[in-house]
Amino acid sequence: MRILIYSYNYYPEPIGIAPLMTELAEGLVKRGHQVRVVTGMPNYPQRRIYEEYQGKLYVTEERRGVTIQRSYVRIKGPHPTLLDRLLLDGSFVASSFFQAFNGWRPDVIFSTVPPLPICVPVSLYGLFCGCPIILNVQDIVSEAAVRVGLVKKNSLLIQIADSLERFAYSTATQISVIADGFVEKLHSQGVSPKKIICIPNWVDVNFIRPLPKENNGFRDAHQLNGKFVVLYSGNIALTQGLQTVVKAAARLKHIPDIAFVIVGEPTALGELHKDCETYKAPNVLLLPFLPREKLPEMLAAADVSLVVQKLRVTNFNMPSKIQVILASGRAIVASVPETGTAHKAVLNSGGGVTVPPEDPQALAEVIQELYFNPGKVAALGEQGRKYAVENYGFEEALNQYEALFAEVVAGRNVPMLEGLHK
Repeated sequence: MRILIYSYNYYPEPIGIAPLMTELAEGLVKRGHQVRVVTGMPNYPQRRIYEEYQGKLYVTEERRGVTIQRSYVRIKGPHPTLLDRLLLDGSFVASSFFQAFNGWRPDVIFSTVPPLPICVPVSLYGLFCGCPIILNVQDIVSEAAVRVGLVKKNSLLIQIADSLERFAYSTATQISVIADGFVEKLHSQGVSPKKIICIPNWVDVNFIRPLPKENNGFRDAHQLNGKFVVLYSGNIALTQGLQTVVKAAARLKHIPDIAFVIVGEPTALGELHKDCETYKAPNVLLLPFLPREKLPEMLAAADVSLVVQKLRVTNFNMPSKIQVILASGRAIVASVPETGTAHKAVLNSGGGVTVPPEDPQALAEVIQELYFNPGKVAALGEQGRKYAVENYGFEEALNQYEALFAEVVAGRNVPMLEGLHK
């Protein structure tokens, strides 16, 4: 098949959906399909265009058999206003439309949201080509924006977002969601159950794998040998609330063997540095992102890894770091809402424990408990790895997507996949 992946994020961006879309595209090529990707100039998570792409409107390149067609995005620094976000999405919608037409006609289009406005050029191009569209929903913008306080519930922007979502759902041939928590919300927006398929985000369990903590380069480089390392690595944004981690660390500074490590974008780390000083948490080490090839070693340096959400995050929000941590064979401590998808995923895996969100005391207490119980930490890590291999392996997800693409190209009704009932 000829498959067009329309995704704002792609390689070389190191976190978020970019690694997932990169693995999907390259996996499809290995199975004999032609794949081209329409994407933006890389900028995440720094929110700055990478140096080698600055000043360019369009770039077409090839990597591992995938044709990558990049287009201009208007981006303004690490702290965008609402207007900046709208202009960013709008610039990609306008510029990427040209790249969609600048190549062979696809048999199927696979599009990821957010950003939500991407559904407009995707729908128009799909209509022009007469080919089916699979919409991959990673988050529901209208609800997420309200939950984190970005906009008010009944504002004009939310009404527009809701209309765009309904348009996107109606023009898609099939909709893939990453967790079953999305299904009820889509039903409420008028989407037929027959149109929804649940395929969880995956992890390459051969790349992310348990490695020994001894002779670990990450521990060696940062004087962490002999420490009980509590690691958070990833995005630091409105939905996370890393202040909770800093406050928890301050409560545990009387135990010198417990070290907190937060790895993220340097600008965001600057804000957390102020929090460390405010709450007197000298046991927190703040580090910038490492190259992706260093990720397995960094994850292996941890005794436990953190998943952190705010209380008001959307119930169906499913951080992809859960699969990654499980695959690394390290225990999860998840500070997440009890009613959310992330809470359910961690408990179902048997690879971690949960505490209420935005509760630094509860977080500190469970970390201290695990510090004094290394046997439990090891057991959680082993069970998490087993669960990741059995449920989140990349090859299984690739099988499901390849079958889905073949079904919609053939024009048959797509059956509900088993993942919807997990």
